[in-house]
Order: sequence, then structure tokens, then C-alpha cells
Amino acid sequence: MKKIITLAALFFSFVSFAQVKVLETVPVEKLGKVNNNYIQKIGDEYTVYYTIVQSDDDSTLRKFSFKNIDNAYNSLYSIIMGGFTATPLYDIKLELPNNYIWLHYTGNVVPDKATVQFMVSGKERDAATNNVSEPFVKDQINKLFQK
Repeated sequence: MKKIITLAALFFSFVSFAQVKVLETVPVEKLGKVNNNYIQKIGDEYTVYYTIVQSDDDSTLRKFSFKNIDNAYNSLYSIIMGGFTATPLYDIKLELPNNYIWLHYTGNVVPDKATVQFMVSGKERDAATNNVSEPFVKDQINKLFQK
């Protein structure tokens, strides 16, 4: 009996101090996609991946992220869509935790042909570098945000 208790205690000590731990995983959701541009959700953080129009290297996909605090995802969508109906079209500057984003609108002469581009610059590291996304029309923004 002593051997069984000793063996059980030894077994439980190995189990409780194991090197391998199972961690809780958060599912990754890929939301809307337009061409190579897409939005990914991990927990309460959204990441927008966008293709830049001018690139000197092979990696033309860039990203910016934000947490969905105070319904920020839907607020961003509303701000972008509101810019399409503004007269005249004007750029909107947004501040995210790590980036500044300008929403650059063009083409208000022909209805439903207005476009928006994300102009992203980093707050700290790449502050002098601006990345400009390809232009999106209103329907593409709806598809990207799954609306």
C-alpha cells in the first residue's frame, strides 16, 4: 500500500510541475477580404492588412491594429463611410495607439466613384515613412468590413 501511495504521489508531482503547459488559445477570425486586403480579428483586437501602392521591396502588405474599445470597429467603419458622403470630400486624420491614419478621399465628381485610401504613418519608429493603400470604392469598404 505504501508503494502505491508513493507511486501516486510521485506521479502527481510530475504532472503538476511539467514543462509543457496548455494555454488558452484565442480564435483568429478573418473578416472581409478585397483583393489582398483583409481584416483579421483576434480576441478584441482588429488588424487591417492593406496593399500599398508604391513599394521598393517585395513585401507590399502592411497593417495597422486597434482594440475594439468603445465599439471602435464600427466607429471606424462609420467614419470611413461618412467621408464618402461629405461635400466636398476632405481628408480625415485618425489617431490609433501606434499609428496616425489619414483617410484620403478622391473623385467626388461622379457619384459612386469616390475612393478612399489609407495613408498610415507610425507614431514612433517609422514616423517619417508613410504607407498609402490602394484606393477603395464604397462597395469594397462594405465588403472589407463585412457590412
